[in-house]
Amino acid sequence: MTDLPVGWTEVTLGDVAESVKNGIFVSRPDAEPNGVPILRINAVRPGALRLDDVRYSAKDRDELSKSDALLVPGDLLFTRYNGNINYVGACAMVPDCLGDLTYPDKLIRARLNQDVVDPRYIQYAFEAPQVRSLVRSSARTTAGQAGISGSSLKSIPFSLPPLVEQRRIVAALEGQLSLLDAGTELLRLSQQRLGRLKKRVLVEAVPLDGGSRWRLVTVADAGTVDLGRQRHPDWHNGPHMRPYLRVANVFEDRIDTSDVMEMDFPPAVFEKFRLREGDVLLNEGQSPELLGRPALYRGVPKDAAFTNSILRFRTGPGVDPEWALLVFRRHMHAGRFTREVRITTNIAHLSAGRFKAVEFPIPPLSEQREIVARTSDLLGGIDRLTEATTIAQRRAAALRASLLSEAFAGQLVPQDPNDEPASELLARIRAERAATVPKQRARSRRTPKELPAPPTRVTGDDYQQEALPL
Repeated sequence: MTDLPVGWTEVTLGDVAESVKNGIFVSRPDAEPNGVPILRINAVRPGALRLDDVRYSAKDRDELSKSDALLVPGDLLFTRYNGNINYVGACAMVPDCLGDLTYPDKLIRARLNQDVVDPRYIQYAFEAPQVRSLVRSSARTTAGQAGISGSSLKSIPFSLPPLVEQRRIVAALEGQLSLLDAGTELLRLSQQRLGRLKKRVLVEAVPLDGGSRWRLVTVADAGTVDLGRQRHPDWHNGPHMRPYLRVANVFEDRIDTSDVMEMDFPPAVFEKFRLREGDVLLNEGQSPELLGRPALYRGVPKDAAFTNSILRFRTGPGVDPEWALLVFRRHMHAGRFTREVRITTNIAHLSAGRFKAVEFPIPPLSEQREIVARTSDLLGGIDRLTEATTIAQRRAAALRASLLSEAFAGQLVPQDPNDEPASELLARIRAERAATVPKQRARSRRTPKELPAPPTRVTGDDYQQEALPL
């Protein structure tokens, strides 16, 4: 970092923290309901600490206190591991007015020297784009989990102003971000309402009892149902490579062609699994709420087939493909497919046999097309409003990032030349640390064999054995 404002200096978390420590290892969650509450791993989100969902430690308060594992107001907690690298190193401050509380080994606690830093300033600093990029570059990914060690976290640099200016920055940020956060929350609630409205429109568009001119049949009566071809390593290469669609390509009313794979389909096999414009594709295996997610194949990608993670519905006489798509969207949002679910290895499945037995209303063709057109207009309006709120959310996120960038470049509040420079504060703290370093005890004259073996513990940082002081 260069061109720092007057009175500012560059530091690392290790420079301003009295300790940086991993939490306790939790082998048996909820082992002691009357024990000390312990935060869950997902309790930390950028700038926010969730306290509404805790487990309980089997260790009592005295044991946790002796091992310095109890949290105190002003402590900062960082996410140590997460499947999403954007959450690794996420920081939140422990608020005031808390009772006993501890934290698991998947979180890192930094206890700060509050004579030098305001914990709220550090919390915002680790949310600023310039610091987040350093955290991401220090993270390591193993087996799909991104993580950062305590030692790497301690070495992350950031700019530090005088203490009184830190407080001015925090006050300015909280004033502006509170308004921004309130607007963002309204956008989130608006999107939820739009989602519920969309579900209502789809469910009410297709009544199961539509009148005397309607027929209520089964899916099997309305068309043909087929399951796609199973994938096999032997077919990953061959003379007849064809694109195929799988569950990752089929979304609600949309086929994603950004990641289409190919497989060897001999001509006779390809004809069996070849898609035709107007085929409705539904996810056979998915999370329960998304089971049977349908989309209409409209000829893209060209000459494509499908795998056995997808059900294909081909309409029979008197059924418009767009109507079939609308019926299946209605069933998905009404939870109709979840009534036919079977679970294997945490995945919900909709078998072809159960799918064929699901009810399928058929009005006259002219009425089908009229309902489809009317529903399409309503959904189009909802989609436009949803897109507008999404754009507004992106702008709010960009504005938040801009405010944080300005704050930690010294551009949000004016500097006061009378403030004690951060470098002088830091030098004084370093001198105090040096003066309080305990003297080493004289080495025992007993041989190593005579000395008792020290107790050991597994540290949360690297899971290696570390000797406890005797």
